[in-house]
Amino acid sequence: MTLMQRCRCSFSCAALLLVMCATATATTLERMSLARMSQTATLIVRARCLGNSAGWDAGEIWTLTSFSVEEVWRGSAPPRITVRLLGGRAGNLTSSVSGVPRFRSGEEVILFLESTPRGDFSVVSWEQGTFRIHNQLHPSRENVTQDTATFETFDPASRRFEATGIRNVPIEIFRANVEAALRNENGRKQ
Repeated sequence: MTLMQRCRCSFSCAALLLVMCATATATTLERMSLARMSQTATLIVRARCLGNSAGWDAGEIWTLTSFSVEEVWRGSAPPRITVRLLGGRAGNLTSSVSGVPRFRSGEEVILFLESTPRGDFSVVSWEQGTFRIHNQLHPSRENVTQDTATFETFDPASRRFEATGIRNVPIEIFRANVEAALRNENGRKQ
């Protein structure tokens, strides 16, 4: 490579880096209560991750995750659904978006979803609408932990960012809280 080619290559890389930095923005999620998420979601499911695939669409990398639906808590769903979220890995390029959940094959989750115009789903408020199911020492004692238990969200009341979320709540108590929020929504509509 000649000196002139190296200079052009360095200039191109520097220009690309500047463009990428200029267009990068931070992710800010406003904290949502469980009641608000329950009322916003068109579909709430307990699901098992079957796998992920990522690819380009309209100049962005998107990850499509397939789930088998184990239980429907709100709405109606086919036995398998696809969740479409921004970011992922396509070829040797990775796009990471703060606050967007990622799923592993075989894991069980509770998802608060809204449908997209494409016929798939997106997670309500990304990590806030994602709850991981885990067993605490005994297989029959399932607990849920919200992804935002470790991700800072903005609380407009205190005007601060805090990592808060639901941690290690027994799944039957969590479900009862979701059902109570949905009953309160239905009571206000009548």
